Amino acid sequence: MYLEVVTLNGFKSFAKKSELEFSTPITAIVGPNGSGKSNVAEAFRFVLGEQSFKSMRGKKGEDLIFGGTDSATRSNRAEVVVTLNNPVIEGTKLFPVEFDKFNITRTVYRDGQNEYTLNGAKVRLRDIQEILATANIGSSGCHIISQGEADRILISGPLARREMIEDALGLKIYQFKRQGAERKLINTEDNITRVESLRQEAAPHLKFLTRQMKKVARSAGLREELKVFYAEYLKREDVYLTHHKQQLLDQKEEVETSLTDLESKINTTKAGLTTGNQVAEHKQLIETEEKMAALRNEFRQVAREGGRFEGQIALLKKRLEDKETNVQKSATVVIDRQSTRGLFDGLISRATVAKVSNSAEKLRLELDRIITDLKDFLNNIEASDEKTSPANEEMELTALIKAKTNLDSRLDELAARETKLNHQSNELRTVIESKASENLAAERILFKLMTEKRTTETELTNLERELTQLDREQAEFKNEVQTAERVIGQSALDYHNFTITDKSGQAITDTLILAEAREKQSHRLRNLEKIKIRLEEFGEVSEDLEKEYHEAKERDQFLERELTDLNQSMVKLNKLIADLTAELNRRFATGIKQINTEFNRLFTLMFDGGGALLELIKLPPKQNRHQSEAEPDNEAEKDKRDNRGIEIKVKLPNKRIKGLAMLSGGERALTSIALIFAISQVNPPLFIILDETDAALDEANSRRYGDMIEALAKRSQLILITHNRETMSRAGILYGVTMGSDGISKLLSVKFDEAVKVAK
Repeated sequence: MYLEVVTLNGFKSFAKKSELEFSTPITAIVGPNGSGKSNVAEAFRFVLGEQSFKSMRGKKGEDLIFGGTDSATRSNRAEVVVTLNNPVIEGTKLFPVEFDKFNITRTVYRDGQNEYTLNGAKVRLRDIQEILATANIGSSGCHIISQGEADRILISGPLARREMIEDALGLKIYQFKRQGAERKLINTEDNITRVESLRQEAAPHLKFLTRQMKKVARSAGLREELKVFYAEYLKREDVYLTHHKQQLLDQKEEVETSLTDLESKINTTKAGLTTGNQVAEHKQLIETEEKMAALRNEFRQVAREGGRFEGQIALLKKRLEDKETNVQKSATVVIDRQSTRGLFDGLISRATVAKVSNSAEKLRLELDRIITDLKDFLNNIEASDEKTSPANEEMELTALIKAKTNLDSRLDELAARETKLNHQSNELRTVIESKASENLAAERILFKLMTEKRTTETELTNLERELTQLDREQAEFKNEVQTAERVIGQSALDYHNFTITDKSGQAITDTLILAEAREKQSHRLRNLEKIKIRLEEFGEVSEDLEKEYHEAKERDQFLERELTDLNQSMVKLNKLIADLTAELNRRFATGIKQINTEFNRLFTLMFDGGGALLELIKLPPKQNRHQSEAEPDNEAEKDKRDNRGIEIKVKLPNKRIKGLAMLSGGERALTSIALIFAISQVNPPLFIILDETDAALDEANSRRYGDMIEALAKRSQLILITHNRETMSRAGILYGVTMGSDGISKLLSVKFDEAVKVAK
């Protein structure tokens, strides 16, 4: 048995937990009217996912929960559990779950919330429906016929009737797949519209960023060009400045060395000049002459004094002699020769000193001294004429002789000193005259060296000026390197490793670089400035701009890929929908053909003749028809489907009718039963629940109904809710439903096999 147990707890009148076991092909549920036996059929609808409360005789979820009575409190929830076996058929489990046996539970709470579980795990209603659809089980359809709905298939519209038959034929799973594909298609179309809208919204900004990036690309190309130009310019400039600075430094070093040598030679030459010594010797000569002059002056004074003493002595002697001889003294003054000679020598000495003197002051001084000597000589002559007494004269003569002797000694000493000084003076004059000729040649050499020194100093000044200019150029070069680093980045500092080539690709050596005219380098600098100006016109390359562009580009490419994938998905979904629709139509056409065969056979059996037929009819596109869960809400999608419904045509024996509306109640019941059983024969469901479908049958038709039930029970489990004894007699288990004064439904069960054994 596929259906094992159904448990009701708090569902409608089943306030307490009630369990129905289905272990025989046919199970009958009986009971008086109002006992709640039809609630069992509704419990099946409920647990299998029925969403229409009207089909379960309610208006909302709370109506399905036991509401309580005077003697029993109400329940807070209603729960129905169905237990199903999952056998392996032809190598595949009947239901797409791993369990050999599983429970499906549905619980409704008073707030209207529903909960579905599969073996205790919460699942969605959709999951339950897809699992059951694989075994042709649904919440509604021909396998559950509630009380009063036996002829529902007759009174339904053509399209609803077709849906019921599709459900009975097991096409629900294909419909689910097609609905899923249609939903995915709608979502895909929405996504395509959204993606296209996003691309359209982003397109202007991306276009703007693309234009900016083209500028960036041109700027990058110009930057690369500038990088090459800069590398060549900096390399050439570095080679030139380095070489010329070293050259100037070497020249400066040579000039400084030469200047040092010249200064050394000049100092040596100056040291070799006797000018300084000559000055000293001149000074020494002057000092000697001055000493001689002083000595002579002193000599003259001493000589003059001696002459005076000698004159006085001679005078005194003469007087003494005259007194002795009584000779009258003459009036003439006698001047001794020695005094005159002393005066004459002194005057010659002073005149010589004045002659060799270069100083006017010195000359004036010597003349003053000559005048003074002459005056003193005259004064001495006049004084010698004084008269003295003989005694005094003798005493004076003795004193004068003594003084004259001392003066003579002094004169001898002064003469010796004068001779010595005169010798020194002559030697100094000889040395001075000798060195004067030597200094003349040395001065010529010194003049030449000084001229060379001035030339060398001028050359050194020019070199220092050139070095200063070169330092300025190096400073400008460093600034240019910093500018290059700022403009083209860190790579600008790698100009040392750059190889300059000519048009033929040959490397240009440093020698060729140095041989080039500076004007060409100036021309390169002007070109660099022009390129930098053009680069500045493009503006700064922002990393944020590049990042934004790449992000926008990647997003656009992503959206483009998404759009491609969505279009491909839409193509695949359209193909899947077309394939599913074709499969549905094929299976439906095959099923209709088989149902027609069984329907006609059972109809003939029920009515002892006549005939019945299901016919496909084309419906108007705009017809307002009943919509079910399988129908799409979009009217345009309806028109894409097979717009055909099912019309039932019957022909009763010995009776001419023009439609189903002309059938009596019994005839309608027999027709609907024949159709339901025909559908069940073509695609037998796991179980069929029939709620008092035999209520309108007479005794003869009840027997036929019973025979048909037994034939149907060979392929499906049957749960029959009935009052018909004939139907009861065909059941293996009989459940009785009763309701006491507390308003709660209770179950009683009888297994006929066991009851027969007990009765025997």
